[in-house]
Amino acid sequence: MNVTLVVLAVLIVIALIILRAIIHIVPQYQRIVVFRFGSFDRVAGPGLILLYPPPIQTIAQTIDLREFVVEIPQQTCITRDNAPISIDFLIYQRVMEEQAKDSFLNIQNFRQAIQGIAQTTLRAVIGNIPLDDVLAKRDEINESLRVKLDEITHRWGVKVTNVEIKELTPPRDVQEAMNRQLTAERTRRASVTEAEGKKASAILVADGAKQAAILEAEGARQAAILRAEGFALALSTINQQAMGADAKTMTLQYLNTLNQLGASPATKFIIPTEFTNLAGPLAALAAARGDGDTGPKKAGG
Repeated sequence: MNVTLVVLAVLIVIALIILRAIIHIVPQYQRIVVFRFGSFDRVAGPGLILLYPPPIQTIAQTIDLREFVVEIPQQTCITRDNAPISIDFLIYQRVMEEQAKDSFLNIQNFRQAIQGIAQTTLRAVIGNIPLDDVLAKRDEINESLRVKLDEITHRWGVKVTNVEIKELTPPRDVQEAMNRQLTAERTRRASVTEAEGKKASAILVADGAKQAAILEAEGARQAAILRAEGFALALSTINQQAMGADAKTMTLQYLNTLNQLGASPATKFIIPTEFTNLAGPLAALAAARGDGDTGPKKAGG
């Protein structure tokens, strides 16, 4: 009885081992490279995969299709103008599903290989660029590295999706020169801003003075117009009054003028010719007064 149980337990264990070798569950992001009698058979997955038990079929490699990153440590490169510069960067890549077997069959360790080829490619790219462009054209360098690395890794079934430079460290003297240039640029911008402010202020002041002068001139013109209109109105009134005056009124005005001349201490007088015309009216006025005075006396006598 005990022997039977032991045999049954051994058979169950063997069955589980065989089932474990036959049944495989592959996640969505993975693929398995299957060999049959040591030769490449197929790339299987994802889902439930059934294989013949070893040594008929074996899983040679499990491949991850997710994007991964390789960090390239800081490297010292020489630019085209013989300036040393230290650069470290990141490489983003993934295994292409349709070429998953190539990442196992064509290269022993593609991750390590990519890291080594990235260092040599970086030196080649930087060696063709002057220092100023290395510092100013980081995006162009990233794209150039990506293209060159992708051309190499394509035969391994690996796609380089992106390259990002983390840090550029120029020589100390270059850094000092950049700092001086930055300070000078900030000073220049401050001077330009101050000059533009003064210019704008001067323009505003000049425009204000211009507007004030225009308003003052307009006010003077309006005042002159009003004075002229007032003077014209006064002349018109005087003219109307003069045209309405009769001969007696004019005679009285002349007599009043003669009276003022008589009160003057001057010994010489200039008599206008118009005074000769007063003889007739004055004689008539005197005659009228004389007749008025003698008439009543004769009646009384």
